[in-house]
Amino acid sequence: MTDIAFKTATELATMIQDRQIGCRELLDHCLERVEKYDGDLNAVPVRDFERARTRADAADAALAKGDVWGPLHGVPMTIKESYDIEGLPTCWGLEEHAGSIAARDCVAVERMKGAGVTLFGKTNVPVMLADWQSFNPVYGSTNNPWDKSRTPGGSSGGSAVALATGMSAIESGSDIGASIRNPAHYCGVFGHKPTYGIVSPRGHALPGVMAPADISVVGPLARSAKDREVALDAMVGPAGPDANCWKVELPACNKTRASDFKVAVMLTDPICAQDDVMTAQLQGAVDALARLGLQVDDTARPAFDNAEYHATYIRLLRAATGGRTPPAVFDAMLAEAAAVSDTDYSYSALQAKGTTTRHREWLKDNERRAHYREAWATFFQEYDLLLCPTAASTAFKHDQKGDRKDRVIPINGKPESVLDQMFWAGISGVTYLPSTVAPAGVCGNGLPCGLQIVAPHGHDKRSIAFAAMMERELGGFTPPPGY
Repeated sequence: MTDIAFKTATELATMIQDRQIGCRELLDHCLERVEKYDGDLNAVPVRDFERARTRADAADAALAKGDVWGPLHGVPMTIKESYDIEGLPTCWGLEEHAGSIAARDCVAVERMKGAGVTLFGKTNVPVMLADWQSFNPVYGSTNNPWDKSRTPGGSSGGSAVALATGMSAIESGSDIGASIRNPAHYCGVFGHKPTYGIVSPRGHALPGVMAPADISVVGPLARSAKDREVALDAMVGPAGPDANCWKVELPACNKTRASDFKVAVMLTDPICAQDDVMTAQLQGAVDALARLGLQVDDTARPAFDNAEYHATYIRLLRAATGGRTPPAVFDAMLAEAAAVSDTDYSYSALQAKGTTTRHREWLKDNERRAHYREAWATFFQEYDLLLCPTAASTAFKHDQKGDRKDRVIPINGKPESVLDQMFWAGISGVTYLPSTVAPAGVCGNGLPCGLQIVAPHGHDKRSIAFAAMMERELGGFTPPPGY
């Protein structure tokens, strides 16, 4: 049944409803794969197998009576450790929270259960979800199945690994700095960062935290574009007091062929050194779609300065996470921020300024963001989408020493700051835009890569539709060798 492991979640749901496989039978198959493969990968450190078996049995019993719980009835699912599941720990990789047991499910978990899934575990993350590697002192380090010496990405690294190896059928992660997108890219699966605010993050937080963070979103990862759309439809919508007064109706996208789309393409930028092997693979994917009729403009860009745009992103990003900064570190950043100039766009300077920003300075950056959003809106009047990279390279070697901002990765044989590639994270993040990552094949170095597809505000289904077209024309998800 190895081929069962790599079927899409929607295919598996159809098989269940057609009585080709039972819910418990399918769950047991996934659990067997976890037992077989996860020792070397460490993707699913929090396991809830017994409750999952009970739910799978209930799903089989319900189906026997003609009761279908939802579009993913009986489909096995894992979810990022940072989501609350009643009765399981939520620690974000922090030892002081290792014993923090959630009292109830978060909103996204409730809604995915409403769609019928059988949750059986939680997947690994970096400390505070703050790295493009997934390691922490509570659960250890997660490895990339394409090459175990490399990162699977972060912070939804365990999520992408569980999907890529067929241990889980569908997943959900979170994204403030490409934490859905870069694991999807590094592991060769699909990921979607929704428009900010359309999926409630309530319950995706450290204990006691209720207010949503700026920029941060929760959203699905999957092995197909259709799976992401089904999961997004299940999760979308307000919660709490907002649920009393408004709802979300995402515009449909009826475009299905390459020739239906007019896109701008930006595969490199001076702000971020780019690996030539990966860029060549992405260019090959774009060229293949162009031969099928995709309307491509390689020079069109929104009307703003990319360097200033990126600096605004880093300041707002670090302001959004600055409340977590320990007092001694905060005091050091205050001193650093006072010593750097306003034209210093180094990551360290922007981090210090963003983390310690006064509210009036935050308001200035927020005003800049409002103008950038208008520039994007004008841009998308002519172009359906922007196509760009997800990161500067394919998955890099594990490097867990020292501070993240001091680490480097090799780009075309030269060491470059690992944080320069945050440019590609911010391209859609800072302005709340939806973006989808779709597999674009395996590069010359034997590692997968994904194309980032940026859509207009609220047009999540447009980037997903483009990903579905890519999947149909270029092949979509490919399992890593050996699984």
